[in-house]
Amino acid sequence: MAIRDVPLKEKSIVFIGFMGVGKTSIGKFVAKKLYRDFVDIDEEIEKEFNMPVTQIFAEYGEKTFREKEKQLITDYCNQKLQIISVGGGAFLQEEIKKICLSTCIVFYLDLSWDSWKERISLIIDSRPVLQGRSLKDIEELFYSRQEIYSDHHSKVTTDNQDIEEIADYIVESLKLAWELYD
Repeated sequence: MAIRDVPLKEKSIVFIGFMGVGKTSIGKFVAKKLYRDFVDIDEEIEKEFNMPVTQIFAEYGEKTFREKEKQLITDYCNQKLQIISVGGGAFLQEEIKKICLSTCIVFYLDLSWDSWKERISLIIDSRPVLQGRSLKDIEELFYSRQEIYSDHHSKVTTDNQDIEEIADYIVESLKLAWELYD
């Protein structure tokens, strides 16, 4: 059975959105609630290189990082019952976008700029794409990335909600879809 022919209930779930919106945190909760394995692609890349993403970018460059990212996402998307968090820049690669949308259920986690910038101090050191950029540059990057997230199966606005509330909403919406479409 080709992965595209997998029943809706068994399809893997992919979380997309800008860096720091909560893809990993929310993904872990959803995985726990659905009794599925959780995979953070950036963490898997770090394991393979045995170094943090910032060091991979510095030593090997973004191109090497993106190639490894594409390979891992493709591998995980071709498995059933996974919960996958992809990096904020993954959907810049058209091949990644196509494989995710054709084999998985893709949730776009949307967070407003005002809410996101409150988190910047928590994430700036671990995100190589933010290094050396002014707040204005980061805001431009934030808005320019919004278009790449426009291809998804479901959008969840996460402003002013806690992680568990968002995870509960996602799980309930999945269960409803499974009842309606399977």
